Amino acid sequence: MSEPLIVGRVIGDVLDSFSQTVKMTVTYNSNKIVANGHELYPSTITIKPRVEVQGADMRSFFTLVMTDPDVPGPSDPYLKEHLHWIVTDIPGTTDATFGREVVSYEIPRPNIGIHRFVFALFRQKSRQSVATPSSRDHFNTKKFAQENELGLPVAAVFFNAQRETAARRR
Repeated sequence: MSEPLIVGRVIGDVLDSFSQTVKMTVTYNSNKIVANGHELYPSTITIKPRVEVQGADMRSFFTLVMTDPDVPGPSDPYLKEHLHWIVTDIPGTTDATFGREVVSYEIPRPNIGIHRFVFALFRQKSRQSVATPSSRDHFNTKKFAQENELGLPVAAVFFNAQRETAARRR
């Protein structure tokens, strides 16, 4: 399960090694399911995705984090990570619309090279226990999880995206 996350350097750059214990499905435009390492065009990811949490009981609550560890470019990501979205208090067996959006969805706009966009799902200890980060820039998923006592992720998935040229849009 986690091998694409290792090959894509998501484990290491963004997350520590973990075992997936919950199923998370991320879908853009009701038909583009995010699969590890697949490429999505920026023009197809302008509206926040539907994120479903399955295989957990309704008494559990989850935090969803979406970041870009390749800002401004993958060869020199000195601004990493850039925070794109946080939703907290998502009840198990539902989707992110049932949670509390504490950092609004920001459209991915990669300028230089191929960027990874990572969705990580964490089990919360209790409701309303996650603090809102002060900035989107220089975000650190591991540190955020530690500060909010979230522990290791229970699920994660990532996609790649790069700047679209006029020719690629056709």
